[in-house]
Amino acid sequence: MKKILFKKLLFDYMSFFLIALLSSSIIIWVFQAVNFLDIMIEDGRDYLVYFSYSILNFPKIISRLLPFVLFFSLFYVTLRYETNNQLMIFWSFGVNKIQVINFIIKLSILLTIIQFLLTSLIVPKSQEIARSFLKNSTVNFFENFIKPQRFNDTIKGITIFSEKKDIRGNLYNLYLKKEIDKDNFQITYAKKGQFKEINNVPLLVLFDGETITGKNDEITNFGFSKSDFPLNSLETNTTTYTKTQELSTYKLSKCIYYLFHPNRKIKKKEIDKIENCSESNLRNILKEIYKRTIIPFYVPILMLAPFLLILSSKENVSYTKIKIFTFLTGLFFIIFSETTIRLISENTVNNILLSIIPIIFFLTIYFYFFTKFSFSKILK
Repeated sequence: MKKILFKKLLFDYMSFFLIALLSSSIIIWVFQAVNFLDIMIEDGRDYLVYFSYSILNFPKIISRLLPFVLFFSLFYVTLRYETNNQLMIFWSFGVNKIQVINFIIKLSILLTIIQFLLTSLIVPKSQEIARSFLKNSTVNFFENFIKPQRFNDTIKGITIFSEKKDIRGNLYNLYLKKEIDKDNFQITYAKKGQFKEINNVPLLVLFDGETITGKNDEITNFGFSKSDFPLNSLETNTTTYTKTQELSTYKLSKCIYYLFHPNRKIKKKEIDKIENCSESNLRNILKEIYKRTIIPFYVPILMLAPFLLILSSKENVSYTKIKIFTFLTGLFFIIFSETTIRLISENTVNNILLSIIPIIFFLTIYFYFFTKFSFSKILK
């Protein structure tokens, strides 16, 4: 009978947790995907890049929401069990409260591993792939990013201004500035312009204008009735370099080892291949490693916190206070775990102390439950 009860408890916890996690993640992803429309509309990317970049951010959303949703799910289901007198069935069939706690700890180990894999492997890889889509893609929809009455600098080294744009996509009174290098430039004025594609080469066809070129301190200019401005070999200003959070955990660990060990056993040429691996960025690297490898260990704490509810029955006059205290306790651990990331520094001792805090919290809470429930069983 005990196995059936625990299976039912597991099913209720996990079903509510998974539904809440997926639904909340999808809602946030939809809002975030709307913001990513700028990648396609203003930056001229195609639909495949937009969709791929958006969907690859989904694992990150799940990893960020998992701790809070997990705590809330266990809190809600446990409270519902107590309100509906379902916990009384457990106690009536000889299930001790410490057995429930031990069951939750076993479950928390599995969820901690899942969260660890998410933060240390899956999320960094998905972020890296998402960035590579932007880095390797090209501007396809040039008509989209030209907004009238605005200086458009999506294309690297080029600023485009258009006074107005009609429903056919024709641009009027254009100004184009192209920075050839630090000291040389090219400025073009045109009364009209339109985007065309000739032999798979995107062009901005300009009509009735003039081009002024500054080169080697000399200014030259020529007028034209029609001129083609090729756009196929241009880059965008979208950030395409790899951020620290997009580096693999292996690369970050390798970088830390290199920066902390004077003997530098790792070849410098291997480290040079790792972007952002420098002493000036060391603190950010340590924060990222801490976030990926230590923060997941707050999961067991967040899973134990809701069971402060079973310290007393709902008939107790102070049960409302216990509910509020339990919820605030879980909220405290969520906020505290995120706050500790900011405390990470280049001081090794400080980082070690921060890393063992979740272990101390876990042992303290479990010891409290063990003494409370085990002693109460002996006294009975």
